[in-house]
This record gives sequence, structure tokens and C-alpha cells, in this order.
Amino acid sequence: MRIEEDVKLDFGDVLIRPKRSTLESRKDAVLIRTFNFKHSSHRWAGVPIIASNMDHTGTYEMNKSLHDYAMLTAICKFTTYAPLPNAIKTIGLDTNLDDIEYNPEWICLDVANGYTEKFMSFVEKMRHHEATKESIIIAGNVCTPEATEQIILAGADIVKIGIGPGSVCITRKLTGVGYPQLSATMECADAAHGLGGHIITDGGCTVVGDIAKSYGAGADFVMLGGMLAGHAECEGERVGNHRGSKMKFYGMSSEDAQITYYGEKQTHRAAEGKTVYVDYKGAVKNTVEEILGGLRSACTYAGAKTLKDLPKCTTFVRVNRQLNEVFS
Repeated sequence: MRIEEDVKLDFGDVLIRPKRSTLESRKDAVLIRTFNFKHSSHRWAGVPIIASNMDHTGTYEMNKSLHDYAMLTAICKFTTYAPLPNAIKTIGLDTNLDDIEYNPEWICLDVANGYTEKFMSFVEKMRHHEATKESIIIAGNVCTPEATEQIILAGADIVKIGIGPGSVCITRKLTGVGYPQLSATMECADAAHGLGGHIITDGGCTVVGDIAKSYGAGADFVMLGGMLAGHAECEGERVGNHRGSKMKFYGMSSEDAQITYYGEKQTHRAAEGKTVYVDYKGAVKNTVEEILGGLRSACTYAGAKTLKDLPKCTTFVRVNRQLNEVFS
């Protein structure tokens, strides 16, 4: 047993310090990024935001709406995959790679615990398999730089970062395992970029400012679940009247998810997700435009002409309180 004494930080522990900017208007901030990848020959340009591969948010309706803004959607692995633009195919460790069709441009190996030898071996198998060897491979989740490096060297182009920070994830409560998401992003981004790889910050963003902090900390992509929940493009039960209706939203390791997809709660595992009801928000368009507006403003405050420049322009300041919540 040992204790690391270094302070590890979450999004709520910091603010971005404003700096002199040459941008004349928020609209001049460029949010589109162009990516080349370490292993895949594919090239991608867009706003690097991804709808989470949960059954609530990882839908084709969400893909259709986010595609209009050059964003990505990770399609839930329990949904039949179709090769649409900016749609990411999600798989698990039980997938037979011989059954994969279409040679997907994007593919995500999504597991709760990316620290197992089986996971690392599967990433390597994906990189050399005929169906996926040219794909942009995303793999995760982990939260430490050593694992990030190992996954990239095994064949992944992008590593998904986050153990337990999600809004409907209770892994930290049940297991005591995790890592504050801002520090995880900073450390894993440094490890990935040193090898020519990329990372996704997955979980922990509760307001648009957290997305800006993720990019400032070095994230290449940000995956959103809770912030995109409750929209018309989401799947799930809707209850209540039109004005006050809510939508059911649960973690993919929750008891609800296990019963839905496996018929029962599996006796060998805890339910590491919870079920909540979120306010119905209508079309996701309004939320997306608020996110984009906030990111443009963040770039302007930090003096970054482009989203790609934001890490170079970001200085974080430690705070005891970041929001005035008197009317919250």
C-alpha cells in the first residue's frame, strides 16, 4: 500500500485564467479541428464532441442532429449498426471480429475496466484484424498515463479517459476506485500526445465550462452523456405532461440496463450505475448551440484563435468556489 501525495483536481477545482486576445468577435474562434491518427490512415475534420454510446444518447436520431454540426455519435452497442457519416460503431469484449461488416471508419471498444490483459490483447487483435485494421480505433476506459500509453502501443488511435466521473455512474461509490477527471485528462493527454495518439475525456462535464476546461487540459475529444440526456433525439421512457415531462436515463452498468439487455441483474456483478429522470429539453439543437457558443467565448477569453490552440493558451487557477449559486 502507498499514498500519492500530489493533489489531483476535478473540473470544479479550477477556472481558466483570461488573457489578452486578438480575436475581434466570438464568432472568429474556430472550433473545427482536423485530425490525423497514429495507426489509421483515415482523416477526420469536425467539432470534436461525441454523444456517449449509452442507449439513451447513442442513437441514430442523435447522430442525424449532431452530424449537422460536424459532431460524432457513438452508437450504443445494443443497436444494429449502420455505416452513416460520423457514426461510431461500439463493441464489447464479447464481439466476434469476424462478424463485423462494412469495415467501419470509426470503432469503439468500450469496457468499464480497461486495465485487464484481455482488453489490451483485444485492442491488438482489432488493429490486425481484416475488418478493423484500417479503422480509427477508440478504446477505454482508463484514467492513468501508463495505461494510456499501453493502449496506444497496442493499436488504438484514441484512448477513452474516465473511471467513475459520469452523472449516472456509481463505480466510485461501490468500488472506491477512480481518478479526478481534470488531472486524469492532463496526465493522459500528455502520455498520448507523446506517442502521437489522442484521448477522449469521457464523463464529468456538468456545464459547458467543463468542456472548455477539458480541451484546455489537453483533451482531443469530449464525450457527453448527461449533458445530452433528455432530448427529443434520445431513447427512453418519457413520463409526465408536456410542460413538466421527464425522461428515464440510466447508466449502462445499472440494474435497469442489465435487466433490459441480459434479462436479469447478473449475480457476479454490482450495479455500478443508477437510474434517474431528467427534464425533457426538446430538440438537442438548442443545447448544442449553447455548447458551441460557450466554447467560442472560452477561446476568446483565453486568447485562443482555434480550439486546437486552447491548451497552449490555458492557465488554470485553483479556486475554492467557481459558481455563484445563490439562485440555483
